[in-house]
Amino acid sequence: MNLHALKKLVVGSPLATAQARHERLSKTAALAVFSSDALSSVAYATEEILLILVLAGSAAFYLSIPIGVAIAILIAVVVSSYRQTILAYPQGGGSYIVTKDNLGTLPGLISAGALLIDYVLTVAVSMAAGVAALTSAVPALFDYRVAIGVGFVAAITLANLRGLRESGKLFALPTYLFVAAAGFLILYGLVRWALAWDVAAHAARPFTPAAQDLTIFLILRAFASGCAALTGVEAVSDGIPAFKPPEARNARIVLGWLGLILVSLFMGITFLARHYHLTPMIEETIVSQLARQIFGESLFYFFIQGATMLILVLAANTAFADFPRLSFFLARDGFLPRQFGSRGDRLVFSNGILILGGTAALLLVIFGGSTHGLIPLYAVGVFLSFTLSQASMVRRWLVRHEPGWRWRWWVNAVGATTTGAVVLVITATKFTHGAWVVVILIPLLVAMFMAIHRHYADVAGQLSLDGYEGPPPLEHTVLVLVGDIHRGVIHALQYARTLAPSVKGVYVELDPDKTRRLEEKWIKWGMGAPLVVLSSPYRSLLQPFLEYLNHLLALGDNHMVTIVIPEFVPKHWWQHLLHNQTALLIKGALLFRKNVVVTDVPYHLH
Repeated sequence: MNLHALKKLVVGSPLATAQARHERLSKTAALAVFSSDALSSVAYATEEILLILVLAGSAAFYLSIPIGVAIAILIAVVVSSYRQTILAYPQGGGSYIVTKDNLGTLPGLISAGALLIDYVLTVAVSMAAGVAALTSAVPALFDYRVAIGVGFVAAITLANLRGLRESGKLFALPTYLFVAAAGFLILYGLVRWALAWDVAAHAARPFTPAAQDLTIFLILRAFASGCAALTGVEAVSDGIPAFKPPEARNARIVLGWLGLILVSLFMGITFLARHYHLTPMIEETIVSQLARQIFGESLFYFFIQGATMLILVLAANTAFADFPRLSFFLARDGFLPRQFGSRGDRLVFSNGILILGGTAALLLVIFGGSTHGLIPLYAVGVFLSFTLSQASMVRRWLVRHEPGWRWRWWVNAVGATTTGAVVLVITATKFTHGAWVVVILIPLLVAMFMAIHRHYADVAGQLSLDGYEGPPPLEHTVLVLVGDIHRGVIHALQYARTLAPSVKGVYVELDPDKTRRLEEKWIKWGMGAPLVVLSSPYRSLLQPFLEYLNHLLALGDNHMVTIVIPEFVPKHWWQHLLHNQTALLIKGALLFRKNVVVTDVPYHLH
């Protein structure tokens, strides 16, 4: 099986460009593709709040409810703000596009850098949390969590390489299974608690001693950790072009669904975790503890853990949907390599998908598959992009005075102010716990974007025909490299004579006796072309030839030299190992030489 057939088997048959419109998503499929990240975050957001509050002892757990309410209000504000963004940018209102359009290029690049980092962390955190759900139910797999996480990354990368519509079908069922399972868990748990069916829910709370005092800073740290629940909310506005028409209307509906479901699940789990007196543990997640407490180790407990694992693993699809699209926009504007702007066989941006998958897998290995190790790096980037996007919308409404601008700018102003305050809180409270990495990486990414853009601008300037008066007269020398006289060399010499009327053969002398025999053959078969013999007392093949080439190039900047390299090609790949790779060595040495053209003339053996 050749590489093309293997690629077709793994990725699928190529799709015609005209089929792109048929790869659009319905509202139900889009909710699964673009909302799975935000919805899945409820599986660990509450736990992250409790992990900080437990430092002040179990007596501080009562604060999880007011912190949860604050985060729920924040979700409502952000969702309302992004619904305005979708209205203003129906072609796709990603933070990069919105910020660049209203605040300028540099703020736009800051937003783009923050989002790219956040998308990579989304995949890593989702995979780590999904594996944690699995190992909570099957503790024997705990020591293999890194390998399992990397395997999940590889699987979801492959699924996305197969195309958007197929990945939408793949991820729809797990998303809705999780929503149904978590919803039933919350409703049944509330009933058991309200009707006092569960003694544990009304028993005295187990006491956990305080490791440090309960301070405002600690409360803010808990709030900052819980803000992981908002990651992925912006994905719907980023992916408007993937919706079926009318794109903007469908995207606003899906974003509304997302906000309602997200607040309901997050507050339900937070409330039950508080009233069932759950304490975070390394070996078992809060959701697992809650399901075990309510259902015991029944079949439904394992169903909930399975659904949680699937949604967490497949939540990475949100990043796989948006990272390549954002990379495309950056490549289109000249801030990333052009390769990121090319669609693959399945009408997806394959290069962005592969880079995202590889980077996320590397992070899982570096952090040992730990969700808690990755969370401190999380949310800084996404809230920074939230703030820049909403601030951009405020400026848009104030400058353009579009219909409804008087009240719309207030919505976005509240969103920008709120998320801006959260950025400061997250940065301050998480800085020494890993957020400093993101704070450093964003400027480095922006510097890289600018350097790439300068390179493309410089290339365009040097290749421009504006003011160009035409090329100067060109001098051309054609050299045929000769190692022996055989049919391949004669074939190459015949080709070289079609390039220029005067052709020279060049031979590097390593053995004087062989030189005399070669010169005799050249007189008969050389077609009248002169043969230049270069002496090599130290048996170096390249050095004498490169010195001769430098001599020719020194004749002038308009002197072109074409090197014709005869090369016979064996029938089988393994037969290459039986021959010197002299041609490959020479081509490598001449690869970036100015005014040098290297032409390989193959002679295929039967």
